[in-house]
Amino acid sequence: MFCTLLNGCSLFRNKENIVSISLSSRAEKQFQPRIVWSCSVGNGFGEFYSNLHPAWKNDRIFVADRYGVVKALDVDSGKEIWSTNLSTHTSFFSRNYPEQLSGGITVADSKIYIGSELAKIYALNVKDGSIAWEKKVAGEVLSTPVVTDNLVLIHTSNGILQALNEIDGTIKWDINLDVSSLTLRGKSSPTTAFGAAIVGGDNGRISAVMINQGQLIWQKYISQPSGSTEIARINDVKTTPVVVNGVVYALAYNGNFVALDLRSGQLMWSREIGSITNLLIDNDRIYLIDQNDRVVAMDTKGKIIFWHQSKLLHRKLTSPVLYNGYIITGDMEGYLHWISIDDGQLIAQKKIDCAGLLATPIIADNKLIVQAKNGKTYAIIF
Repeated sequence: MFCTLLNGCSLFRNKENIVSISLSSRAEKQFQPRIVWSCSVGNGFGEFYSNLHPAWKNDRIFVADRYGVVKALDVDSGKEIWSTNLSTHTSFFSRNYPEQLSGGITVADSKIYIGSELAKIYALNVKDGSIAWEKKVAGEVLSTPVVTDNLVLIHTSNGILQALNEIDGTIKWDINLDVSSLTLRGKSSPTTAFGAAIVGGDNGRISAVMINQGQLIWQKYISQPSGSTEIARINDVKTTPVVVNGVVYALAYNGNFVALDLRSGQLMWSREIGSITNLLIDNDRIYLIDQNDRVVAMDTKGKIIFWHQSKLLHRKLTSPVLYNGYIITGDMEGYLHWISIDDGQLIAQKKIDCAGLLATPIIADNKLIVQAKNGKTYAIIF
């Protein structure tokens, strides 16, 4: 198997020209993915930033658009089970603004949770889409809500991490994690482990917070502002940290990829790799997409790169999913790409929707579920 040692930043920091890609000649096409159903969900989110993505539980797929439409679909047929329009529940906003849904969807127990740029969080009943509760929060909800220990964790646009009671939305605690003056749109969703919430911030820090009390355990800078321009100095941590075997793995946009000790926050190793897409860890391997859309497989010690796939540069890839030996990611032109985890070869590609893909795909009942920017949702088998 081909391996290379990490050598400074040469592999990741070389400037690349944006190239025109002939997709038909790029993949080996060892199989042909097939769309089994599709369903339109409102008007999507267009060119707006959005962290909306499908969610799945039992036999239902849950999807939403920016303007307040939330639907439950049958996983086998795509048939609509119920539909709710949140913009009709508040008369002022329904006359003047869309709901601007942007954070979610999360399914936990009998409810789904979804956030709004209007600083609101909704809990809907899985059974029929009715509103169980809604709550005003500290700021725009741009990240995915996380449910743990009977609490709903929300990371708002102004750097506040809030914990809401899962039953009625009562705010139990909040903590200010700070925000920088110039930042990328979006927020890191927290991950939870051993009673702590681990979350990235706009100032290049990773924070660990006690879930029950809302108290800070530790903070660690993984990226410091550098460069001659304001854009070059952006050092946000937008990705969701991953915790495996007591190690926190985290990525900054213009900064570093680091491994931290979960208990203390102490740095274990660091490599100069930037990204805004979430990473994957499986069987002592890390899979990530860097800020130039290079797909990389490396070991969890940060020493060896097993392979890197550079045929998809600058295509604005979605966060990846891992399924049946393939990394699957979408792009701005509406293509899905299947990459072998063994050697990084591009195995298959399929054009899904001309509107383009931004939402992270999910795997549900052996189907790949993808939502395009225009709201249309697809189920794909391969």
